[in-house]
Amino acid sequence: YGNSDQRRHSRPVSDDGDEDHGRRSGRSTEGKNGSDRRDNNNQPSSRNRDDNSFKEKVKGEIKQKQSAPQETNLNGYTANLGRSGGIYIPPFKLARMMKETQDKSSDEYQRLTWDALRKSINGLVNKVDATNIKNIVPELFAENLLRGRGLFCRSCMKSQMASPSFTDVFAALVTVVNTKYPEVGDLLLRRIVSQLKRAYKRNDKPQLLAAVKFIAHLVNQQVAHEIIALELLTVLLEYPTDDSVEVAVGFVTECGSLLQDLSPKCLHGIFERFRGILHEGEIDKRFQFLIEGLFAIRKAKFQGYPVVCPELDLVEEDDQLTREISLQDEIDPEITLDIFKPDPQYLENEKRYEELKKSILGEESEDEEGSDAGSSDEEEDEEEDECDEEDEEQMKIKDETETNLVNLRRTIYLTIMSSVDFEEAGHRLLKIKLDPGQEIELCIMLLECCSQERTYLRYYGLLGSILRFIVLKKKLRNVAKFFAHLLGTDALPWHVLAYIRLTEEDTTSSSQIFIKILFQNLREYLKNMPRLIMQQQKPASESESSDESGSSSSSASKSANSESDSSSSDEHEKRRKKRRRR
Repeated sequence: YGNSDQRRHSRPVSDDGDEDHGRRSGRSTEGKNGSDRRDNNNQPSSRNRDDNSFKEKVKGEIKQKQSAPQETNLNGYTANLGRSGGIYIPPFKLARMMKETQDKSSDEYQRLTWDALRKSINGLVNKVDATNIKNIVPELFAENLLRGRGLFCRSCMKSQMASPSFTDVFAALVTVVNTKYPEVGDLLLRRIVSQLKRAYKRNDKPQLLAAVKFIAHLVNQQVAHEIIALELLTVLLEYPTDDSVEVAVGFVTECGSLLQDLSPKCLHGIFERFRGILHEGEIDKRFQFLIEGLFAIRKAKFQGYPVVCPELDLVEEDDQLTREISLQDEIDPEITLDIFKPDPQYLENEKRYEELKKSILGEESEDEEGSDAGSSDEEEDEEEDECDEEDEEQMKIKDETETNLVNLRRTIYLTIMSSVDFEEAGHRLLKIKLDPGQEIELCIMLLECCSQERTYLRYYGLLGSILRFIVLKKKLRNVAKFFAHLLGTDALPWHVLAYIRLTEEDTTSSSQIFIKILFQNLREYLKNMPRLIMQQQKPASESESSDESGSSSSSASKSANSESDSSSSDEHEKRRKKRRRR
């Protein structure tokens, strides 16, 4: 019975339990019988052999895992990557791995470029502020924002929630991106509204405050329509609580100045609701004071809370793209865009974005590439020159640094900006000695100076009409007014409009805006045209009337003289007849 009970208890024991049991039995037998210990050492049992092989297998797997991160194999690298982006790789090592990859369309290479894109976007968004936003925007456009639009939206929302005082800066950054990539602005707005609805249902006050403040500044920048602001205030004040009233007061403080201009009646209704909440007295005293402070801000016409700060007003009204979205819409935040997915058409999409980037950034990206290529060529030339000193003496030196061109542009710029009027500027510019082919630099600098002004100055149009230059296409508003002035002063022939083709295939949104501004610059001149025509016709009519009066007076005097002469001749004849009768 004892043996059967022992067998019954020994069956369900696991491997670990057998191992522990063997160790315990070994220790007990070691003290009893030394001969058994020697036999066990010389001839190990099958269980001990299995345990030793299992330990060796585990050690081998541990060594493989420890050596995997040190290898540069991309397959081993991508296997360890998770949803959040994977393990940290130093930038120099990441660049080396990208250079070593032969197949640029492989999933491993796409993973590396995805990680580099994510780090670059996060770095640019984290260091943006009101002073350097104009420098950050070109760097941001240099990245593939269409591929990384999910990364950009997530980075903006996280940075805004961590630093709510910089919400206006992030809103301005989104506004600039929205003008070039509307799908990015639409995705960000949908995600913010989704975060707002989720935080409202969960009573998550920090997230709700961050989302509400972000929406307020997007409304100020006219990325979001003001209807969502009114809808949000209606929801918050329908069943007022202490927290909902606090959120509503903060929201009206941020965007009340814009609502006062766009929807004064709706804003008046919102303040009447605040007044009713005060009369009810169901909320805490502290929040009643907040409402009273809001009424004081409204009485002061929201001084200290401008719609957009001057340094963050980066987009013209005609270039704004406003999104209409409602809290009742079913919103898809597209969270999958934050996760890496291999693209079967990766190389084609990258080429398309490069072309789009050049159209957005203009010649700046090409100049940067040219400067990089020029620097590399200069280094190679220096090495060759050190090796071949005799050939250097025989060869003619050619300046590839474009120092003379930079000096020429500086001279033209200083001449334009330091002249008293357009006549002096034109006279001084014509005295500048230009080499063949450098005439276009005058056009470029004239357009650059015109486009950098805050508003259009008639000075540049007059200067262009004197010089009669062939100008280049640059920024829409100022350049359109520039062309309109040239057409209005007949500095350009009107048959240049024959190059405009108003078809769906040949026009874009930018060209349509350009044409609209072109034909609206002379609106005041056309309004005053009838009055000018009347003023020109008055002296002509007066001269005609004076001529007619002079001719009539002369004819009357002639007729009077003729009548007097005829009467005198008749009297003379009568006298002669009387004399004859006598």
